[in-house]
Amino acid sequence: MKLQEFFKEVLVTNKGHVVFVIFALLTTSVLGCASNVPVIRPDESSHIGVISGPERNYYLQPGDQIDVKFFYDPELNETVTIRPDGKISLQLVEEIEATGLTPAELDKIITERYGEELERPEVAVIVRTFGGQKVYVGGEVKSPKTLTLTGDLTIMQSIIDAGGLTKSAKKTEIIVIRRGSDYKPVPYKINLEKLLAGQEKDIRLQPFDIVYVPKSTISNVNEWIDKYVRLMIPIPISVGYWWGAN
Repeated sequence: MKLQEFFKEVLVTNKGHVVFVIFALLTTSVLGCASNVPVIRPDESSHIGVISGPERNYYLQPGDQIDVKFFYDPELNETVTIRPDGKISLQLVEEIEATGLTPAELDKIITERYGEELERPEVAVIVRTFGGQKVYVGGEVKSPKTLTLTGDLTIMQSIIDAGGLTKSAKKTEIIVIRRGSDYKPVPYKINLEKLLAGQEKDIRLQPFDIVYVPKSTISNVNEWIDKYVRLMIPIPISVGYWWGAN
């Protein structure tokens, strides 16, 4: 499956995340020159974790449904869904940015906001349902698909869940497109051969990550031979032709 076709499929089946996918489409030209794509490292971003890393927190995402409960003012209790713009609306206070915060951090902000309105604002934030916990796997895998994050999911696990690599996959330059803090896509390059050899650590995927496996150079050459040579010459390609250096 070509990269453009894969992103179009994601766009059709996940309309709620149109903006990010459109940004991802714009990175196609970047991925065409893999040597310019940085190699993902655990220490490049605080949001990039490794399996053996420290204890993690859950960060709220658009589509998450949360309960906001007031111990001393139950009439203000609300169940709200984080909007696509990452904000929530509550009574008596202005809109609050929730995306990217832990429930405890959001709890603290809400408590501070209501401190101007209530005498004893004791608040609890409880996540009821999780929305937007999707990752997308495509390219040279046997079964391109959208996966739901229900726990830890690494790059290796996502590829296995997608049926594994095809014979034409380029193992040394697998691309992970991750949504940055400004919602723009940031591409990273993963060397699966080093990962399998234990030279690199597997990386946990985050919501909205796109794992794309490109074709190998050899595969592209073979496609060209099939299309432009084999179909034109009615004799075995090995007769009279030698593909190699002089």
